Amino acid sequence: MGDVLAGIHATWEFEPDSVLIRFERGIRAPKLFQALRERRIPHEALESVTLTPGKRGTVVLHAVPRPGADPLMEAAAGQLKDGCDPYRLVLPAERETLAEYYADELRALLLSDAAEPSERYLVAAPELPQNFKAYDGRASFDGRQVSFRWFWTGASSAKWKAGDQTFPVASLCGVEWRSPEVFDGYLRLLRRGTDDSAPPQADQDPAAVVFGLGYGPVHESLPFAAAVLQAVRGAAAVPVPAARTAPGLRDPADIAERIRHLGELHQAGLVTDAEFSAKKAELLAQL
Repeated sequence: MGDVLAGIHATWEFEPDSVLIRFERGIRAPKLFQALRERRIPHEALESVTLTPGKRGTVVLHAVPRPGADPLMEAAAGQLKDGCDPYRLVLPAERETLAEYYADELRALLLSDAAEPSERYLVAAPELPQNFKAYDGRASFDGRQVSFRWFWTGASSAKWKAGDQTFPVASLCGVEWRSPEVFDGYLRLLRRGTDDSAPPQADQDPAAVVFGLGYGPVHESLPFAAAVLQAVRGAAAVPVPAARTAPGLRDPADIAERIRHLGELHQAGLVTDAEFSAKKAELLAQL
């Protein structure tokens, strides 16, 4: 192929082994598209290709990804609205014949076992680093570890008692993302060796951040979740080194900051005298 098909909010470039999707960055384009910028979709990452009528004189060319081939779609778990689906190309109805041609060309390139789940990610996750502001804290990911830093104005007392959190990728087994566009949206890290069958509410779980109006929007939190998922799957293939006999020293500035936050909780009556003394002693022991 090697041709280009320009639609509304995106352009598909058909290459010998993949489809390069370049997303429009204009003010009318979905913010998720603007954040993704472009994505290369190998033909082996596709399960099927459809062409259906759209709204208001349009047609929709939809390249359906294989299960497990794209960390972004795996994290989304079917929660994306059609208008934010990066695999849908909306075109004017007068281009239906041309769209049908490309749909047929793509179908001819699909693997015989395209309906089978992929054993590895075939589409790259969004680039690192990733971070976003949730309602109760700031989440950041540098490729090695996920960090949650709690906000005084939003975090529950349970999270303040636990303190800011850092999760090495090797300690995780997955991510659960619930869209901020529904009630009680959140991002939760799933940890190895932890029973997640009955997890606590996200606002009480130090391994989760909660969304809210204007917090953790799709275009920020979903690429974050996808990047973590890709790193987790990569880490799963690498043997985990034996635990050290003695823990490494913590940054004194970080310890001092956590003690200061603990003192604020104590003064506000959210932590008892005994809890304050015990937690402070635990933090000082890490120096």
